[in-house]
Amino acid sequence: MYVFDQPLYFYLLAIIPVLAGLYAYDLYWKKKKQREFGSPEIVERLSPERSAFKSGLKFIIMLLVITGLVLALVNPRAGMRKEIVKTQGADIVFAIDVSLSMLAEDVAPNRLEKSKQIVSQIMKQLGADRVGIIGYAGSAFPVLPITNDYSVAKMLLEGMDTDMVSSQGTAINEALMMSASYFDDPKAGKMVILLSDGEDHGQDSFSAAEDLAEKGIKMVTVGIGTEKGGNIPLKRNGVTESFKRDSEGQIVTTKLFPAPLKDLAKATGGGYVSGNDSREVADYVAKALENIDKKGFASRQISDYDSQYQWLLGAALLLLVLDMFLLERKTAWVKELNLFNEKES
Repeated sequence: MYVFDQPLYFYLLAIIPVLAGLYAYDLYWKKKKQREFGSPEIVERLSPERSAFKSGLKFIIMLLVITGLVLALVNPRAGMRKEIVKTQGADIVFAIDVSLSMLAEDVAPNRLEKSKQIVSQIMKQLGADRVGIIGYAGSAFPVLPITNDYSVAKMLLEGMDTDMVSSQGTAINEALMMSASYFDDPKAGKMVILLSDGEDHGQDSFSAAEDLAEKGIKMVTVGIGTEKGGNIPLKRNGVTESFKRDSEGQIVTTKLFPAPLKDLAKATGGGYVSGNDSREVADYVAKALENIDKKGFASRQISDYDSQYQWLLGAALLLLVLDMFLLERKTAWVKELNLFNEKES
């Protein structure tokens, strides 16, 4: 069985029939000009050492060289081998604030999109860790249970928006309680990563954080937004039509409140980090994960294949060297064989 690393390079083989067509046209053009110059017998006597066979052979060799190079780029792999590997990691739950305040654009492109970027950046640096996702506003709701399928996680992450929850607010306490229920393995290292602007966090959040600590779950809180704050745009088809107003008709200004987020993280033995720089957050989380216990998840069997590109590349280079030493004149010992009775009696 063969697998191909870069099948897109197969399209380069389309150059083969193009070159073959050009070569055939060149032969036709040369024969036409030779007939205009004189009879084939006269042309043959004027260039007795020229070998039409070798000219065609050199062209075929060049086509084989190109084919070999293209197939080397494709890198076919064969000779499947199997091995048993044991993965090791932690369980991580991302609790993401999707309240209307997360639409503020005091960080680009807005707080919610910035949260998604941070989560994506963190997942890029994970290894065998499993992830889960929870969204919350006035209430919490599950988005993705604990899994090691990062592609599904990223797909569902991109689909999160402020319309997912009808009730507004920042029910961090519900998000934390739901996060605690996500961890299905008592022996696994556990971490909750909470992304929020900290606004309207509610009084029950601290008791929920203490409950996490009792269960051995550490939490990293990520502050999204600025303390200067920003307005909440109301858009239609990507165009801002107005801004959210309060009951008195005043435009609402939403700000980042880092203090409660720091207190929540401290209650679990975790830490707080500003979400202004996605890479900085990812590095902070990576260091935090080093300080929690990890366990071996299930042992699993993986299949691997050996690359074959080196053989194709070697064959192409060998043919290229052969082409360099292959002259277009007739070979003396072949002439002596007189295979086609070319010598006059």
